[in-house]
Amino acid sequence: MCRIVYIILLIMVCSSIKAQHDKNISEGYKLVWADEFNKDGVPDSASWSYEKGFVRNEEHQWYQPENAYCKNGYLILEARKENKPNPNYIAGSKDWRTNRKNIEYTSASIITRHKQQWLYGRFEMRGKIDVSKGMWPAWWMLGENKPWPSNGEIDIMEYYRDSLLANIAIGTAIPYKAYWYSRKKPVDAAWAAQFHLWRMDWDSTAIALYVDDALMLKVPVNDLMNKDGSGFNPFKQPQYMLFDFAIGGMNGGDPSQTTFPKTFQVDYVRVYRKD
Repeated sequence: MCRIVYIILLIMVCSSIKAQHDKNISEGYKLVWADEFNKDGVPDSASWSYEKGFVRNEEHQWYQPENAYCKNGYLILEARKENKPNPNYIAGSKDWRTNRKNIEYTSASIITRHKQQWLYGRFEMRGKIDVSKGMWPAWWMLGENKPWPSNGEIDIMEYYRDSLLANIAIGTAIPYKAYWYSRKKPVDAAWAAQFHLWRMDWDSTAIALYVDDALMLKVPVNDLMNKDGSGFNPFKQPQYMLFDFAIGGMNGGDPSQTTFPKTFQVDYVRVYRKD
């Protein structure tokens, strides 16, 4: 009986995925790039590379390639609690990346920079996130040119502290200080136990971010010029993609009561473009 139920659910999921693809085609979109993660092992090196070490936001995790792998048709980013020496440790350092004597958590971040980038399109990801305390998964985009945030950031999916977020950031006159457009949606463990569909529609007129076809945030592109007097609009340039599974740090919260390992699972990611 359980096997029959599983087969029925699988057929329903496959039908839903096909229906979404057919909907995109009917709306005039053509599939231009995708990763279905159907080959077990490491992510496809033609599209993905890795962030390594302590990277941003004073997060707890050390990023390492071995925490990202493909299995049974999914990309899995795995957050682990493990203790090992920080190879970049410097006694007395004031830099958070080098003043930690030990690594207490590990995870993964994979990016398409210098391998795949896009200007405009429909971007879709079907995934399942973990919403335990301290977890901070994200699927996001960054512009190819200029330093952050003047290169432009789009958080198509971000979660921390009980809320799902959709964000767009541009530069200001103060280096490394962003101006944010943001919306959030409270979610719970029951919601997060299911797979969901995140989508961005980005063209020369607007950026619109959705979850399960419900609009989260929409901003006209002409409103997204950097607020630094440069006249540069970061969303009129190609952007590359990132998947990461962060822990703690400035926004993630306290992971100390969370049992590890935890996973961020991605069924597929696809990019469509209108002819």
